[in-house]
Amino acid sequence: MALGIAVLLNRGAGPPAQRDAEPPARVVRIIEIPAVDVVPRANGYGRVRPERVWEAVAEVNGRVIETHPRLRRGALLPADAVLLRIDPTEYELRLSQVEADILSTRAQLAEMAAKEANIRASLAIEEESLALRTTEVERKQRLRDKGTLSASELEQEKRNLLAQRQAVQAQQNQLNLLPAERELLEAQLARYEAQLADARLDLSRTEVQLPFRARLSEVNIEQAQYVREGQVLIKADAIDRAEVEAQIPIARMRALLQGADPIDFSIGPGGALAERLGIRARVTLRDAGGDVSWDAELARLSDTLDPDTRTVGVIVVVEAPYADVVPGARPPLVKGLFVEVELFGAPRPEQLVVPRSALHGDRLYLVEDGRLAIRHVTVAVRHPEYAIIAGGVAAGDELVVSDLFPAIDGMPLRGEPDPEARARLVAAATGGADAARATPAVQHTPGGTPKDTSPTTAAAP
Repeated sequence: MALGIAVLLNRGAGPPAQRDAEPPARVVRIIEIPAVDVVPRANGYGRVRPERVWEAVAEVNGRVIETHPRLRRGALLPADAVLLRIDPTEYELRLSQVEADILSTRAQLAEMAAKEANIRASLAIEEESLALRTTEVERKQRLRDKGTLSASELEQEKRNLLAQRQAVQAQQNQLNLLPAERELLEAQLARYEAQLADARLDLSRTEVQLPFRARLSEVNIEQAQYVREGQVLIKADAIDRAEVEAQIPIARMRALLQGADPIDFSIGPGGALAERLGIRARVTLRDAGGDVSWDAELARLSDTLDPDTRTVGVIVVVEAPYADVVPGARPPLVKGLFVEVELFGAPRPEQLVVPRSALHGDRLYLVEDGRLAIRHVTVAVRHPEYAIIAGGVAAGDELVVSDLFPAIDGMPLRGEPDPEARARLVAAATGGADAARATPAVQHTPGGTPKDTSPTTAAAP
């Protein structure tokens, strides 16, 4: 009976209904893809050095008789400050001797001028006497022809005429020698005047002056010490301009300059070159007490590339590195500080940017209608913190910035906006103040392995 009832009940029943269970939607962080004016950026690190370094080298021998009261390493001294004086006695005596030789030679030249005048006067007299003797010989010759004068008297008069001619010739010979003697004295005077200039120069070299406002970096001399020519006495660093040479990866420089017009790097000064490229620079000291920045100018590129690290040396210059110092808050940009150099390229308007970490090869993960959409995109430029997208997405698309694994096209997602991530992205793309903090500082080692090169804390001098 019971068996029959069970058969009747099961005869009209179908198989149990089955339902496919959809996995729950995963929660992911999303941002809306922004379109911003991108400012390409490249950064590197280097140490500060003065643009000009001056060495005081002894140009004369002698004993130091006076030094500047603040002649110590680290002292800041104004331009034209007298750093030391070497005993000038020997060079003053030499100067007096040369001046005396010049006076003697000028006196000889004056004497020669008077002598020339005397010889010319004597020559004029002798020539008049010669004319008279010539007339007398002609007169006696006529008397001899008439027979009224003896031959001996005529011969005597002719001998007198020859003697007078010899006297005239002697005066003329003295006059002819005077130009050569004058040239000799003038050459001697020129030599003495050159010696005078040399003596004055040596005398001026006994006083060592600072050519520009500078900070003393090395002092190798003390008062009463004897110095020899060629000895390095003092080294000083100019404080009007400082420069930093930073090594920047070639790939970052390529991204920075991409899109620029062709230009000849061999012409024009560095400043004009940077202006034509639209590049500006900034030097930043990373410190636990707060970052300090200085505006800089791209001065030039280094002469060689580093094939091991694939970097190029970029040299930037900072004007007035010792200005606007705030004790305890803003130190001067002194030699040896380890700083970051940032280069900013010309702005590129309305570019679609995404975080570099959100880019998976040439694909982006988007949230569309609560599901994952995997889009193939065209990447224009890849920067360390972000990438510029040329096609495949549009501004405002919801981009997944979380790590998503596995990523299956069409899987359900629930996006939660991440405004901080978007703000960091915009700051990095536009060159904002927080761009450098968006990712850790990384520099490649010669072996090719990246290492953290975040600068250590530098104490203010």
